[in-house]
Amino acid sequence: MLIALGVTGGVGAYKAVEVARGLQKRGHDVIAVMTATATRFVGPLTFEAITRRRVITDQFEPGANADIEHIALASTIDLLLVAPATANILAKFANGIADDFLSTLFIATRAPVLVAPSMNTQMFSHEAVRRNLETLAARGVRFVEPGEGYLACGWIGKGRLAEPEEVVAAAEAVLRPEGPLRGRRVLVTAGPTFEDVDPVRYVGNRSSGRMGFAIAAEALRRGADVTLVAGPTTLEAPAVRELVRVRSAREMRDAVIGRADAMDVAILAAAVADYAPAERAAQKMPKGDDTITLVLKKTPDILGELGTRRLSSGRGPLLVGFAAETEDLVARASAKREKKHADLIVANDVSRVDAGFDVDTNAVTVIGPEGAQALPLQTKARVASAILDRVESLLSARPAKAGS
Repeated sequence: MLIALGVTGGVGAYKAVEVARGLQKRGHDVIAVMTATATRFVGPLTFEAITRRRVITDQFEPGANADIEHIALASTIDLLLVAPATANILAKFANGIADDFLSTLFIATRAPVLVAPSMNTQMFSHEAVRRNLETLAARGVRFVEPGEGYLACGWIGKGRLAEPEEVVAAAEAVLRPEGPLRGRRVLVTAGPTFEDVDPVRYVGNRSSGRMGFAIAAEALRRGADVTLVAGPTTLEAPAVRELVRVRSAREMRDAVIGRADAMDVAILAAAVADYAPAERAAQKMPKGDDTITLVLKKTPDILGELGTRRLSSGRGPLLVGFAAETEDLVARASAKREKKHADLIVANDVSRVDAGFDVDTNAVTVIGPEGAQALPLQTKARVASAILDRVESLLSARPAKAGS
């Protein structure tokens, strides 16, 4: 497989030489992409001698195709590995800054991305760096945790680049993932649905899609083949195999039902509108009286339909639903699980300001056949990991579908 090895300006750059060797020993082709500051620590000729490929150091090198080389490479590589990754490159990746070849390659590629941070202990624990890491994790970026010990600056703590063999092993795990989700087909829904009143107005909710996107990203990290059905959201979606953009509950229902039979798992994290206008006005409704009456009708019950289909046929994906409540959380979610014939229901109190809709954290209760498990307030990426731990536990009793 072809791996782009991004090397940035840190003292750990010397370890990247051994990372390149280790990847080659595993049978991979490596092409090095160095930032300008990286070349101050290790010379490009070193990587060129090892990889037997031209080292990319400049986004604007002369040549007929130099200005689009990052696009050509982006569509060719099987993995983008950045080791070491400085605080600077993490900030660029998280905020969409593309001012050199490596940061542009990151935005252009849809290959998996693996990052090995390396920096001073205080820098690694800084709030800005932590938020950038969380942002990248929610988009599906994988990480190799830095090591602890003596740092080049003389400090002792966490921050030094992981050892080359650890980085190589992590790359192998991304390219050839093991575990219960490897090869499994997982469908995730995320975000709100917007139910149009007229060409201007709609009925909707405050869901941002963060929870569903975090689940899709975590499923990717675990080797799943992920389909993401997303309602209207401004977030950047993880690099899943199939991304389906929808607007209304009906469109989401059709996208899910049409794909469900091919899935091993369906995780319905979207906040689907329960009601939609009975009729959509063809033109903008003029402002008139002080009040207006809208006639609403029920939208399709996607989770209920999947549960009923599975109950009648005896086959179908493992079902995980979500319950957004403001009171009687566990009782209502438990009743929903029974009514919808779901395997798990993830319940969260959306009346909290620090959890639920449109925030980076969540506190949920996962309700399954063995009872309820309350998860404390934490990032949505960590909540996603806990949910998929439960999914893997239930899947372990189920064989993978033929062809998975």
